Amino acid sequence: MGEHHPGPVPEVGVGAVCIRSGRLLLVRRGRGVAIGAWSLPGGRLEFGETITDGIRRELREETGLHGTIGALCGIAERVVDGHHYVIVDHWVSVDDAEAVAADDADDVVWASRADLNRLQLVTQLREFLDAHRVTDLLD
Repeated sequence: MGEHHPGPVPEVGVGAVCIRSGRLLLVRRGRGVAIGAWSLPGGRLEFGETITDGIRRELREETGLHGTIGALCGIAERVVDGHHYVIVDHWVSVDDAEAVAADDADDVVWASRADLNRLQLVTQLREFLDAHRVTDLLD
């Protein structure tokens, strides 16, 4: 891989794009980056963990839901406050269990398209959802 350069490196994040009955699962961040803003369930990938395992773990930790990981939805990149995140978002199907906010999430919502217009979303999330045709699937 070439020489190792000390110093900050990009971090890999993972996210779950879950749609059920025309609504998108969002969590409100209660800790870490962008507190109070709504985002896809997700977080940092742990060393040695596969992307799908990471998405499954984060979804379960933040919402209590068990998901089946599907295809890649898209990759988002954020450089904020001295951090560089590369976030791998996959489509995820979840069962009909009730989502309950936990871990880093302090609230959870199944959002319609109208909800996306009024909720405070994390930076660039709406652009990502529009670019990857997620918004088109919402009521």
